[in-house]
Amino acid sequence: MQIGEVAARVGLSLRTIRHWDEVGLVVPSERSAGGFRLYNEADIERLALVKTLKPLDFSVEQMRDLLDTIDGVEADTGEDAEHTAELMRRLAVYRAVADGRVEALRAQVQGLETLSKKLRRLTKATTRG
Repeated sequence: MQIGEVAARVGLSLRTIRHWDEVGLVVPSERSAGGFRLYNEADIERLALVKTLKPLDFSVEQMRDLLDTIDGVEADTGEDAEHTAELMRRLAVYRAVADGRVEALRAQVQGLETLSKKLRRLTKATTRG
C-alpha cells in the first residue's frame, strides 16, 4: 500500500508517517521504482502500535528500543539463553513502566470521578434552591 492509503487506514498524517520513517520507528518494507514508500500489513500494524505509544510519553529512543525488544522477542528461538534473558529483562522493564502508568491513570480517573460526583451534587443542590 502507498502512504496515502496507509495514512487514511491508520488515521495518521503523511507527515507523521514520513517522520517515523526518518527516525527509524516504522520503515516501509519496500520502495516503488519511483521511490514511493510501500507498506505491508506488518508495517501497518507497527504504525498502529507506534500511534498507541505516542500519547504515552515514550521518547523516540524508548519507542525504538521497545519496538526492537518486541521484534527480538517475536524472533527469538531460545537458542541463546543469554540473549533471551536480556530480551526478557528489557521486556519486563517496559511492562513495569506500562503497569505503573496504568495505575497512575486509574488514580487520576478515580480522582476525576470523585470530583465529578461532587460537582453533580452541587449542581443539583443549586438548581433546587
